[in-house]
Amino acid sequence: MDAAGAPLVLLDGPLGTELERRGQPLPPPMWSARALVEAPLLISQIHEDYAEAGAQVHTAATFRTTARALAGTEWAARWRELLELAVTLCRDAVRDAGPAGARVAGSMAPLEDCFSPARTPPAEVLAREHAELARALAAAGCDLLLVETMPTLRELRAATAAAAATGLPVWAGITLGPRGDFFDGTGVREAARAAAEGGAQAFLLNCTAPPLISRQLEALFARPAGLALGAYANTIFEGGAEWPPERYVEEVRRWREAGATILGGCCGTTPRHIAALRRELGPP
Repeated sequence: MDAAGAPLVLLDGPLGTELERRGQPLPPPMWSARALVEAPLLISQIHEDYAEAGAQVHTAATFRTTARALAGTEWAARWRELLELAVTLCRDAVRDAGPAGARVAGSMAPLEDCFSPARTPPAEVLAREHAELARALAAAGCDLLLVETMPTLRELRAATAAAAATGLPVWAGITLGPRGDFFDGTGVREAARAAAEGGAQAFLLNCTAPPLISRQLEALFARPAGLALGAYANTIFEGGAEWPPERYVEEVRRWREAGATILGGCCGTTPRHIAALRRELGPP
């Protein structure tokens, strides 16, 4: 529990950079979806490692499993197969490896590049393709839907509404961009309101440098009532050097002071970081 009595929830860490760290190439256009075809056992092992580190919510490898993301490959017409495999691998891996009651989240990423807001598609495309993805994730057996790394307010709105329409719990989040130039404090507060209005139970900041997250979380003290806060940072943005787990924990303490109760790691963090957070937060 945090100081206000809200339950603390520990997310897992990234799959993409962890796959690369363990020697799995992830070239475009498939990126991490390539590992579902070439190295499913490695994906399972990473999920198990996060479970053993104490994570309670595990994100399936669905970040790049849409027809749009896989365009030009043989998997474009078979994206649902990869999506279902990703969810199955995640669920099977964490069933017995970690804390009881572990949940599987389906990742809903931007339709285009996370760090190119100008490429966000028109409204009708956002609504149609996010709805298709959300329904497929729900049918695959996800426990919750994680709308993440959204670079624009309009895509956050579209993806959150599509996720909420499935009836599953929804956590919705944005990236501030590598330099923190996508959302200022006012924009972050507006995004939190949009997430709440769209049906999300939590609002998160992710794939952003840890110090930027710390500063912007302070803008969310006046968030909508009943909306939980969360964060999971990208440590690669800080000069490219790996942040040791102890330093990451120090930054996460600031997030807790700002009211965040859903905590984890994004690009560059590892199972060691998640284990360090587990020790900091205490038993689930």
